[in-house]
Order: sequence, then C-alpha cells, then structure tokens
Amino acid sequence: MFKPKGSYKPKFPPKGAENSSGRARGLVYKQGYISPREKEEILQYLNTLYPIWEMRYSKNNPPPENQKQRPLLRPVYWLGNWQFACLNYYHPPKGIYNRCVKAEGYPPILEYLVQKIETLVHESFEPRDIPRGWHLNTCLINYYGNQIQEDGKRLDCARVGEHKDFEPGPVASISFGERALFQFVSSKGTESRSNVILQQWLDDRSLQIFGGEKFKKHLFHRVQRVDKKEGHTFPLNEISNFETRRINFTFRYVPDEHIVPFKHLPNEAQEDVRGYMEKLAEHSEFFKSQL
Repeated sequence: MFKPKGSYKPKFPPKGAENSSGRARGLVYKQGYISPREKEEILQYLNTLYPIWEMRYSKNNPPPENQKQRPLLRPVYWLGNWQFACLNYYHPPKGIYNRCVKAEGYPPILEYLVQKIETLVHESFEPRDIPRGWHLNTCLINYYGNQIQEDGKRLDCARVGEHKDFEPGPVASISFGERALFQFVSSKGTESRSNVILQQWLDDRSLQIFGGEKFKKHLFHRVQRVDKKEGHTFPLNEISNFETRRINFTFRYVPDEHIVPFKHLPNEAQEDVRGYMEKLAEHSEFFKSQL
C-alpha cells in the first residue's frame, strides 16, 4: 500500500483556481480543483497499482443471445469494493447482492480529497438528493487510451458508451491528463439517435459532481472522446498493449452491507472472479489475504 513520505499536510488550490460552470441544480464542475502537488502525490500512488483487463462475461454469466464475449475497452482498478464486470455491477433494486467484493481502501491523499468532496456535496445538493448514510466509499479508476493491436496498429478506445451509474446518490469524478468530452443524453441508443442535453469538457485536475433526478436518474451519460492535444501519457505496470492518456477516478456510494469479502460470494461467483483475484493478489497483500 502506498504511503506518502512524512505526514500529509492538506494544501488547497490557489485562490482563483476553482472555476465553476454548469449552474443547473445537480451538477458541479470545478476546474483546477486538484492542486499540482495533490496530482503529483496521486500519480505516485498510481505507480504502485497493477490495473487488470477484465472480460465482460464469464462461465456462469455468459453473453446474452446474439452477443459475444469481449474484453472491456480499458484496464481498470477499483478501491473500496471491486465490481467485477462479469458479476454485472451494482444495479438496484434487484442487482445489489453478490456484486461488490471488498477491495483495498483509499490512500491518505484520496481520503483527504473524498472528505473535502463530500463536504462540497452537502453544501451544493438538496438533502433529498443525498441518501441516508451516503459516503463515497467506492472508486473506479479508468485508464483511457489506445489498445495496441498484434500488428502494431493503435485502436483509439478512449470513450464510454451511454449508461447510468446506479449507485445511490451523487457521483464525483476527478480527471488527469487529456481533456474528455462528457455528455448527458436523453435516450440510450446510437450516436445519431441520442439527444445531447448538456456537454462539458473535463480538464486535467478538474472535479465533476452530478446527482439528483435530472442528471443521475433521468439522463444517460457518456465519454464521447478524449483529446490528444497535450501529449499526456501515463505508464501502466505490466500492461504493454495499452497507451494511457487520461485517468479518471469516479467516486460512488454502495451501502456497506452490500459489500462482501470474496469468501462470502456464492460458489459460482467465486469461480467466475477467482482468476482476477489471484492476479490482483500477485501485487496486493490485501487481495492475497482475501484468498
């Protein structure tokens, strides 16, 4: 587990670094929210992680009819709990059990930022949009960039299709690297059929928070594309077939009672994700203890 040198002393962004846009209720965007020093410490922590590739389906959760097994578009790493793709993620009201496997906790720098973001949420959102017990106990780290094919060609897969985050309450994300075009759309479908309601460029070191009826429950969202203008690159441990130019941390809330140790999963679910757990355990004392 990463430990910063010495005691961590919070340092707020300089005056004027936080510029808000998206005044609609339920949406907050702050440019430059993460200070350069905080970014440097987070990137040092990322250098200690070993992201993994996941497949969308598994032996006990096969692809639906007319679909094929496929890998995700990007490597990932989860903190707080690991929502393996083949366990179908967390999806209330029916998909709440045996979806979220206990994972490593946050390093001090992220603990500090999460507390700060949670305070901002309570200041910016209506009480009815914040569930009882809400806290940002889950983080998905997405690595956006190019898949390198066997013939050496680079496939740009820095995008996320239209979807909703079903975890209760507001969702917060911080971004590093190339800016990304984030869109809220009114219907799930092909690009030509989707109606873009609002879009926002997510810049390096920015914070975005969205929640409430409109942005969380009614609209879908997607990452339409990621720029290539600034030349940002990030190394990945033990992954040689991917080039990363953007990293995003998405913080969410999963009720604590729905997060279980690996050994408490049903046998079929254990069978489906054991290989991932063993891969993670190669570099993580926590995951090694879970086996």
